[in-house]
Amino acid sequence: MDLVKTISDYEGVNIEKFHKATLFRSDAMLLGVNCLEAGQVQKAHDHADQDKFYYVTTGNGRFQLGDQFIEATAGQIVIAPAGIVHGVENVGNGRLTLLVGITPAP
Repeated sequence: MDLVKTISDYEGVNIEKFHKATLFRSDAMLLGVNCLEAGQVQKAHDHADQDKFYYVTTGNGRFQLGDQFIEATAGQIVIAPAGIVHGVENVGNGRLTLLVGITPAP
């Protein structure tokens, strides 16, 4: 098992929907990369029993956390506790790349 990963090796483009790639999955953790091109959106949703975080590696995103909307840029972490409606939109001109961690569904 490769336990050292480089995020750029997992970046990609999906014109139909944002790009997702899994870096690591176990019973305790799922770690992945999401890439949203300019204007792409991850629709608001929630995970009743799963905490989630987004670490912005590149770009500028507008995140929904419940009724609140915030902008985050490279180097910032956005946390969506279990049960909180969350989503993200790429509001920049370039790619928004996110390192995403979530506890797997029970």
